[in-house]
Amino acid sequence: MVAPSRPKITGVRQFLDLEQQRDWIEGKIDLPDTGDRLESLEQRFKYVARFEKLRNRPQAAEVLEILGLYGPSCIPIPRKTERHYWSVSCLPSTSDKPLIRVNASWMELFTLYAQDEDIRARFIVHLSDFTTDRSATPSRVDEPFLEQSVAMPEDVSYFFPRGADIFGINVRSSISIRKFLMDSRVLRGIRTFNLTHMNRGRNAYQASHCYSVADFMQAD
Repeated sequence: MVAPSRPKITGVRQFLDLEQQRDWIEGKIDLPDTGDRLESLEQRFKYVARFEKLRNRPQAAEVLEILGLYGPSCIPIPRKTERHYWSVSCLPSTSDKPLIRVNASWMELFTLYAQDEDIRARFIVHLSDFTTDRSATPSRVDEPFLEQSVAMPEDVSYFFPRGADIFGINVRSSISIRKFLMDSRVLRGIRTFNLTHMNRGRNAYQASHCYSVADFMQAD
């Protein structure tokens, strides 16, 4: 008699059990990461020129500082999961002309754009984490909360991407992006969505990962 095969464990479930994931989402624990990064020198050199082009942009300092907040706060064990379960692209060649984009599985997580001399951000999250009743109902978006989570109410707007329980939040100005990333409820929502997609398996955007940008996203 052949024993039934066990379901394959995918994503960060290989490294973190569900309790650890829940505690990290709630900010109850700091997750121990690996000390060394598994790095491809060929991949690093592939995007060095593009990274230098980013460094010459007037928004470069703000972009890299924001990534220094986003990486350690919003991605679990970023060193262990780098490239294979999340990636960051530098000046990706897409029609919306972003400065950087963070992806996991097949999903965009976070994007930064130039906004004159400043920057603006786009976050993709679960709608149900940003409604008044925790439902995935567009009419229930918690607008007062969103407006309070940024420096100026006009700095935040939102949209509804295609897909169930998917929500897009636009935040303009580096000051408002920083404030947004420091809100505990916002962080829970971002972490939940990021884990959802990192748990879906290998990242489809590994080939566009820019190690030079990722350097700024690693916890010390």
